[in-house]
Amino acid sequence: MSRPAPCPIYTLRGAGGPINTLHFSCHGGDTPLLFSGSGKGAIHMWNLSIRRAERIVEGHSGSSVIWVNTLSSTDTLISQGRDMRVCLWDLGRGRSELVDSLSTGSVGFCQCSLLETGSRTCLLAFAGQQTEEINIVELPSKTPVCTLVPNAKLGMVMCVKMWQPHSGGPILLAGYEDGSLLLWDITQRSKLSQTKVHHEPVMCLTFDPEVLRGISGSSEKQLSSWILDGQNNLQLQDCVTLTNPGVSQLCIRGDGKLLASAGWDHRVRIFGWKNLRPLAVLQHHNDMVLSVAFSDHKDPRQRLLAAGSKDQRISLWSIYNQGPDTNS
Repeated sequence: MSRPAPCPIYTLRGAGGPINTLHFSCHGGDTPLLFSGSGKGAIHMWNLSIRRAERIVEGHSGSSVIWVNTLSSTDTLISQGRDMRVCLWDLGRGRSELVDSLSTGSVGFCQCSLLETGSRTCLLAFAGQQTEEINIVELPSKTPVCTLVPNAKLGMVMCVKMWQPHSGGPILLAGYEDGSLLLWDITQRSKLSQTKVHHEPVMCLTFDPEVLRGISGSSEKQLSSWILDGQNNLQLQDCVTLTNPGVSQLCIRGDGKLLASAGWDHRVRIFGWKNLRPLAVLQHHNDMVLSVAFSDHKDPRQRLLAAGSKDQRISLWSIYNQGPDTNS
């Protein structure tokens, strides 16, 4: 007999708006800190020991916060809002101080991508003012690095992901409105590869640089898996058919074993990342799930999964302690 569907270990309430983005910070403490960005412009810093927000930052004039991240080397929080601004916050010594900001010029929903390049420097990629434009700057200096624009008309930039290969310069993957993926060499400012992975806009993507394999989702009823060959060519590998259409976000756990999807059908689905075998369907929310995030804590018992929904709640799941259900 199949086991009953797992339940969240607890739920966080009080964000005051849809949960557009989630980010775990596992540095400097036994319990990970969870950041969330809401549709009402607030950034909550959730203390998971007491299961409540220990700080709330209002930094985007009430505009929706669509992305948050932290720098591992400093007490810096970075947030992106639909007010066309990226804000940098100093969280050191209990502060929540705005130290800098930059204008993206984009009113879309494309989340930034962050790549730490040194102890105190990083690259930030974001959709620009023009429809197909991706801008990359160095932080904290805000020095422009490059602007990437495809030759063909692919529509709006929908999602981006940067990483640093074991050899060579940084690489960026971008998903576009026409369903295409483009792989960019940032150092050379050139396109390396292009392929069509969806019939609809690419709503989300993630990439595992250890195995040179990624996955993307759209408004369709399928996930598309693809790989990079030895010549940096994108090749469609496999497709996973979903029960219901629409995926907001995809996240691979840090150990490369699990993949989580945030579904428009109010569900979180868990897959084995190696073979994309369905492992669990997590049902708790009563509206679209907009974001998912894994905590990559050194203690496996602290490796939580968080899911944020349009219903203004965040569910926390212990995938380590409770074996996943195989029902779908």
